[in-house]
Amino acid sequence: MNDYLMFNKVLVSSILAWFIAQTMKVFILAHKEKKFRWGLYSLPGNFPSSHSAVVSALATGVAIIEGIDSAIFAVAVIFAFFIIYDAKVIRGAAGKQAQSLNKIIEKIGQGGDNFDKSKEILGHSILEISGGVIIGIICSLLIV
Repeated sequence: MNDYLMFNKVLVSSILAWFIAQTMKVFILAHKEKKFRWGLYSLPGNFPSSHSAVVSALATGVAIIEGIDSAIFAVAVIFAFFIIYDAKVIRGAAGKQAQSLNKIIEKIGQGGDNFDKSKEILGHSILEISGGVIIGIICSLLIV
């Protein structure tokens, strides 16, 4: 069983795509902040989108192995669509709501109460998503 996981090229390319996207994100943010922190690996948002990288690697790998006329490729593409849609639209809307909540918290906080601020950068821009898609496709083309 463990041998199968190591030789599953679609799985390996998807994990590699996540690792490359997250590592790029960590180094970009570390450069901006002038400080490296391991916690940057778990931050949502920013360039490139690791969600888009993973699902693009998955769909591309499935296309190469199973063909674009297979049912599993259709499932992978629909899955990728929903993950990328979520990264752009749903999480973007949650980020806007977080901004509004933070403004309210700021006004309430002036009265002396302390509230934790919500994270505002949750979703991805088209550029961030495109970067992730490119990373995912390249990973699968190189590994699968």
